[in-house]
Amino acid sequence: MRLLKTFPHERYLIELHHYNQKYILKITLEDYSQSFRIAEMDSFSADKIDEVLNYDGFLGNCLTRFLSMRTDLSSALNSMKK
Repeated sequence: MRLLKTFPHERYLIELHHYNQKYILKITLEDYSQSFRIAEMDSFSADKIDEVLNYDGFLGNCLTRFLSMRTDLSSALNSMKK
């Protein structure tokens, strides 16, 4: 997997990778990460990634999923302690 670009952001680590004819947008917050795979065939190019990141609600929705991921893991770990 080849790292194409890292995007500056105050909250997230945002990276764009390329692997097997796919772009992989990876967004990381603390111990959690989300990956979005976009096929080259989908008329997508790496220079359009800024449009995706600036799309209304995209990063906000990522934050909502990160919070849900943390809640799910905490609940699972807490249930094991009982």
